[in-house]
Amino acid sequence: MRRILALLIFVLPIALSVMITSRLVAQAPGPARVAATAAGLAVRVTPVEAGPLVPVARGWGTVRAAETWTAVSEVRGSVVWHHPDLASGRLIPAGTVVLRIDPADYQLAIAQAEADLDALRAEAAQIEAEELNTRRVMALEEARLALSESDAARVRELVAQGTAAPARADEAERAVLAARRIVVELQNALALIPPRQNRNAAQVARTEAALARAHRDLDHTEVTVPFDLRITEAPVEMYQFVAVGQRLAAGEGLARAEVLAQVSIASFQRLLTGFEVDGATLDAMRQSPGMGVSVTVAPVNNPDQLWQGRVTRLEPTLEARARTVQVVIEIDDPYSGARPPERIPLVGNLQVEVVLTGPAQDDIVTIPESALHDGLVYLVGSDDRLELRPIEVAFRQGGRVAVAAGLEPGERLVLDDIAPAIPGLRLLPVAP
Repeated sequence: MRRILALLIFVLPIALSVMITSRLVAQAPGPARVAATAAGLAVRVTPVEAGPLVPVARGWGTVRAAETWTAVSEVRGSVVWHHPDLASGRLIPAGTVVLRIDPADYQLAIAQAEADLDALRAEAAQIEAEELNTRRVMALEEARLALSESDAARVRELVAQGTAAPARADEAERAVLAARRIVVELQNALALIPPRQNRNAAQVARTEAALARAHRDLDHTEVTVPFDLRITEAPVEMYQFVAVGQRLAAGEGLARAEVLAQVSIASFQRLLTGFEVDGATLDAMRQSPGMGVSVTVAPVNNPDQLWQGRVTRLEPTLEARARTVQVVIEIDDPYSGARPPERIPLVGNLQVEVVLTGPAQDDIVTIPESALHDGLVYLVGSDDRLELRPIEVAFRQGGRVAVAAGLEPGERLVLDDIAPAIPGLRLLPVAP
């Protein structure tokens, strides 16, 4: 009995506690119900902005001299003097005589022509004197003819009167005829004076031309450099005989260099006109190709060396296969600051890269190139859901894409690549 009482004392409080706890739990309110929501995909987002854009076009080409000189022999003869610096690669200033051809033949030709001129001038003086003398003699002979005719008339009257023999009349007529013949001969001599003078004048003109040609040939025996240049070719040696038309030397001017650069047609057009191209763009560029365009030239093998240039003209033909325009760029003083091998001058055949920068264009919408996915961009809609939108690309430059249509400033652009990109996907925008 005592054991049963002890067991009841131990079990009864436990049973009472269980009953009270069960009742409290049964009467307690249930837990609050919360609606489940799907978590959004975290993506980097940036607002679309429009701003100024400086268009840049790149091209590549080869350096060539803006001025070239080729000396071709205009006379024949032996080389009697050769400038010591007339060798390939040497620099020669303007006005320097670099070659002399034997002038003896041309000096003799000058002396002969001058002697011929003296003889012709003497002949002209002789003709003039002959004309003067002939006119004087003719005046006398005309007076004698007049006297002879007067005497013959008197004799004819006397013969008619019977006071003179007929033989005297015949003798007087013979005297008249003789005097008349002399006058005619003198008239003929005077008539020949003008043709003789004309022939003499023609011979003088021909001899003067020969003299001028001889002087010109003598001048051509010296070969003079017309401007500061670097010799590129000097094939003639001392005492070598040269013929007319033979190449004597060649050089390139030092004042200016040119680059014939191949530049994409579209990129060059937008330097001046933006990215809206019409049919008259190339004509406008040909009329004023360098308007507002700055040019930087750098060797391909050393891009740290920079020269400033300018667009001077466009070649009349386009490179149809490569779709490039041939732009001629001119650089002043290509040898300035040259310190080989640290800084080499812009010499011929040097491969260079050309960067053309146009005037800034305002209000251009650009996006990172990585944000473009096969012509589509990812946008965050007003409800933070993914929107796929096609855009029209104007051009690409420096890792960015200029947008012609399809985006407006203020829209939220997704910078990340989403795979798979499902329209309506919930997003969690975060700052880039």
